[in-house]
Parts: sequence; C-alpha cells; structure tokens
Amino acid sequence: MKPEKQNHTRRLHMINSTFEFFHYRDDSNLTLEYHHHDFYEIFFFVSGGLSYIVEGKSYIIKPGDILLINDKEIHKPIIEGGSTYERYVLWVNPELLTKYSTKDSNLLTCFESTLENRHNLLRPRAEMRSVLKEILSKLSRACTGTTFGSDILMELYLIELLVFLNKEYIARDMNDITEDLIYDSKISDIISYINDNLSEDLSLENLASKFYISKYHLLRLFKKHTGYTPYNYIHKKRLITAKGLLKEGLNISQVCHECGFNDYSNFIRAFSKEFGISPKKYSMLSRDILV
Repeated sequence: MKPEKQNHTRRLHMINSTFEFFHYRDDSNLTLEYHHHDFYEIFFFVSGGLSYIVEGKSYIIKPGDILLINDKEIHKPIIEGGSTYERYVLWVNPELLTKYSTKDSNLLTCFESTLENRHNLLRPRAEMRSVLKEILSKLSRACTGTTFGSDILMELYLIELLVFLNKEYIARDMNDITEDLIYDSKISDIISYINDNLSEDLSLENLASKFYISKYHLLRLFKKHTGYTPYNYIHKKRLITAKGLLKEGLNISQVCHECGFNDYSNFIRAFSKEFGISPKKYSMLSRDILV
C-alpha cells in the first residue's frame, strides 16, 4: 500500500481492508462538501491555510495539528488559497484497532472520546510532536518500501502511532485550542441531544421547546454551524447509525426502531437512496466480510 502523492481523492470508501495512507500536496484550491465515512480518519496538517468543521464546531488548524474523526461524524475542510496545502491522511478500519487493543489500552479511545467530549483537534506538545513525526516517517517509508518485512512493519508502525496518539490525547490540555475553536454552545447542546436520542421525536417543534429557542432562530443557527437543516442533519445521522447497527448484526426491524424511523418502508427507501444498497443486502455483505 503506497501513499498517494497526488490530487485529493474524492472517494469515500476504503480499497484496503485495514488502513490507507495518503500524502497530499495541492497548490490549487479544493472545495469539498460535508461528508462522513465508515472508517476512522487521522489528519496530520503540514502547511497551508485551513479551518475544519466537525459536527458544528469549527477548528482553526495550525501546522503540526492533528484531527481525529470517527465513523459517525459529519465534517468538512475549508481550504484557503494562496499556499501549498500539505497533509498526511490515514484511513483506519476500527476493527484493526480493536484487534490490537487490550483491557488496559483501548486504541479506539481517542476516537470514541470525540463523541463524548465533542473535540476533535489534538495539538501535540513539542516533544510528542517529534515522536509522532518520526513514527509517521517510518510508516511512510514502510508503505513505499518493497523490501522484506515492509508489509509487516507498516501495520506495526501504524499501531505504534495509535499508541502515542492515544497517550497524547489522554494527556491533552484543552486550553491549548480554546482560541482556535469556534462554536455555538446552544447548537452544540442540541447536536449532542440529537445524537443521544435518535429514536425519539426530534421534530423542530420539540427541539425548539426543549432548548428554549424559536424555531426560526434554531433553523438559522443550525444551518450556519452545520451546513444542514435540523431535519436533514437528523435524517443523515439516523441513516449513518442504521448502517452501524446493521453491521453489528441487528435485524432490519430493530434498526428501523432504534434509529427513529416510524415507517419501515420509508426506512428501506431512505437507506437505499443514501447508500445505493438495500438494508438487507448491506446486512448480508457485512456478515460475509466479518466471516
């Protein structure tokens, strides 16, 4: 698996079953839409002008910063023109991290915590930045190497990288990023509530009443910070969650109920339209992959 040094790929699926490693340098402006993917993403920023929106929070990214994005988070980079936009991007299958995790060292921690703490930006301390840079260099060499053991080393270096990323994430000081984090606390609370209560009635009226905000103000603020209307965001997150639950082995009726789809037929149509495959076929394919 060689790192790609080319223009940004717009595909949102992995070709390799474990992880993929990219090194991008783009001189031209890129415009990307809000999106999500079924794997974890580790984003190392090298140079350029960049802010990054994840679940309604906008981060101003500095060279050396790292973004950790899990498989349920909707996100979008906003790239400024005028300078070379360089970054390393790793796509990682969560099952690979589960394989190497232990009772005392869960390698998924830094990704799962972004859901709990709602912060995706990691700004490593100087000494840790050097450690991570060296591991990233070893990983890059292994991914481009053809000598004996390169295929083994690249997976081992990836796990080493995840160990140190988690150590730094656990020890991080949130005050280091406060000035570079822009969000609306009301909208952040509403997003958290939505993600924790997808099976409930999340109508605009109920949300506005619960959070003591007018429907008009809620619509305007939500669209400003997330790029979605509340309805479209909820619909998207219900489908993303449905995909995960089907992969876990829940039957279609259970998933329909857990994700707040009151009509079975509407769920089938919505899932098929969003992902280009029926829930039944996706469930069968997921079982085949796991076997």
